[in-house]
Amino acid sequence: MPLPFDGAISQYFEIEAPEPVRDVIRSSSKKDMLDPNFPYDRKMDSDTYDETMERLQLNLVRLQADVKATGKRIAVVFEGRDAAGKGGAIKRFRENLNPRVAHVAALPKPTEREMSEWYFQRYIHHLPAAGEIVLFDRSWYNRGVVEHVFGFCTPEQRERFFQQVDEFEHMLVNDGIILVKLWLNVGRAEQLRRFLKRERDPLKQWKLSWIDVEGLKRWDAYSEAITETLARSNTASAPWTVIRADDKKRARIASIQAVLQNIDFKGKSDDLGEPDPRISGGLESWNG
Repeated sequence: MPLPFDGAISQYFEIEAPEPVRDVIRSSSKKDMLDPNFPYDRKMDSDTYDETMERLQLNLVRLQADVKATGKRIAVVFEGRDAAGKGGAIKRFRENLNPRVAHVAALPKPTEREMSEWYFQRYIHHLPAAGEIVLFDRSWYNRGVVEHVFGFCTPEQRERFFQQVDEFEHMLVNDGIILVKLWLNVGRAEQLRRFLKRERDPLKQWKLSWIDVEGLKRWDAYSEAITETLARSNTASAPWTVIRADDKKRARIASIQAVLQNIDFKGKSDDLGEPDPRISGGLESWNG
């Protein structure tokens, strides 16, 4: 079976990837953590993960019941580097929830009409009504990072975005929407390892896009854009939670904990556990 994009990811790995990245991927087992700065050497064991996730899932169901009963409106923004595990975290967040209450907003490329509208306009249609939880699989922050890195917007359009985003989010929060913003980060070697796995797996090849392939070559440009975006959009009313996602299991737990800890709801347990400060935190957790 032919590889997607004519095996461009494998070619990048063999020819263009930095030598230290190639070396660590070749010399590591699938359970090893590749980033030497990651606070754990090995992935979380399955028993600990399953036990913790069970408690969190029970609380998510209680949160759902409270949202329906009280009319709460919750919007959770999942952002991060490609292959950081946003989709997997979202899947675990809603796997036991009613899709009529908790649903995903994953917007495609804007149409010509949408491109002529106010930038935030198409996202407004997907904001939660009373009794709803909306999980944004990428969001309006495309303009701060992806569109900028690939030249899909002008510098003037991006600057206008930064001038408006804080006020936009403040209006959402001021109107009663509970807004949680999560940034999932993954190291360079781990990102490439995940892309190589996707390239070879017929069941996951659909996840790959031209943006992913080209983005591998623009790591530094992404880092610069992300650093600026986080710094310019981190506010008291809508702060970022940055999650180090090289270990998917720890990242999924931290993502759910970040949401549950930010919301008061009936039946909330005292044993949620504090988010691991080595995995989850504010902008100090962003390591480029």
